[in-house]
Amino acid sequence: MPDLSAPAANKPRRLAEALVERFAQRMRDGALKRGDKLPTEATIMQDEGVSRTVVRDALSRMQAAGLVETRHGVGTFILDMPAPEGFALGPATIVQLSDVLDLLEFRLSLEVQAAGMAAERATPEALAEVEQALHALLEGPEKSGSTTYADFQFHLQIAKASGNHYLIDIMKHLGTKLIPRTRMNSAYIGQSNRSTYLAGINAEHQQIFDAIASRHVDAARAAMFLHLSNSRTRLREAQQRQAFYNE
Repeated sequence: MPDLSAPAANKPRRLAEALVERFAQRMRDGALKRGDKLPTEATIMQDEGVSRTVVRDALSRMQAAGLVETRHGVGTFILDMPAPEGFALGPATIVQLSDVLDLLEFRLSLEVQAAGMAAERATPEALAEVEQALHALLEGPEKSGSTTYADFQFHLQIAKASGNHYLIDIMKHLGTKLIPRTRMNSAYIGQSNRSTYLAGINAEHQQIFDAIASRHVDAARAAMFLHLSNSRTRLREAQQRQAFYNE
């Protein structure tokens, strides 16, 4: 007997995908720019004629794709521009936790080597750029404006320091979608948990820079591997916490 409920069950997902694409197109057209604040959930519901469930699903997809960042008590802000239509890492394709974890595995295959090459090849000027990006990251969102963007810049400067233009191009192309921090942030309930989480990540970034600055290739690779592996673990744990509090 056919499952007559299946089309109805899939409708919110299709509506969310369509809403993501409408926002993505507005970003491509320049109607929405980096740093712009999105309307409230209630306003989006009214303007787009969709339910709160659809709006939240669409925002979750855009957060997972690194296009937006929600700052609790403040609002949701544009972080990055979407990839061209049809690209396999477009915002509508990074939907589930497994998609974000796959991205982290992809980063492991690239950035561990990039850190080693940066330790070996970085010019004094490139090293200074990495250090400047690290300082912006350690200063926090009050100074950098967006922790996610500052995080991405740190990793991008390491790719630049590697001297490999393919690495640089792919990092630029993927943009802040590489950084799963937005999805992780939403799972932290208490400010103390968030502070501990940020302190741990900052220490890992410092270790990466120290190894690169000391020209220790193996240590730089190991520090980057540890950081990205820990990011996978943190993401899984954060997702579990979020699911628990949503029950």
